[in-house]
Amino acid sequence: MSGLFGELVGSVLAGATQGTTGGGGGNSAVIQAIVGLIQQHGGVGGLVEQFQKAGLGGVVQSWVGSGQNLPIDPAQITQVLGGGGGLGGLGQIAQALGLDHGQLGGLLSEVLPQVVDQMTPNGRVEPGAGAGADALGSLAQQLGGKLFG
Repeated sequence: MSGLFGELVGSVLAGATQGTTGGGGGNSAVIQAIVGLIQQHGGVGGLVEQFQKAGLGGVVQSWVGSGQNLPIDPAQITQVLGGGGGLGGLGQIAQALGLDHGQLGGLLSEVLPQVVDQMTPNGRVEPGAGAGADALGSLAQQLGGKLFG
């Protein structure tokens, strides 16, 4: 299953990062959704805090630290970020991306560890990381260049 989601992540993000400046209005939808999700939870620091409160502090700290990122189950992602039975903002994101909740959970379980890792290059959460107005441009560069380049 990881291979399928890896292909999905790669193809969706490749399209998203290639078309951010022209045409195809939905090309940056995945990046916008991820940045929006991070901002909705108070930036990287707020996102890390959510995972810690859910008992996944060791997992999320591996994403922040300089070592290997520990995996996370898609169900854990939706549990932490979903906000209940309606999945809160995740339901809206899934609908906007044309994915079902399971696919979105799988996508986020593949991408979020890498995004948090890239947004914490010094092995710690910097104040305001991922919460500023320029986060989209910075994240788009990181996703395009470092994660899949």
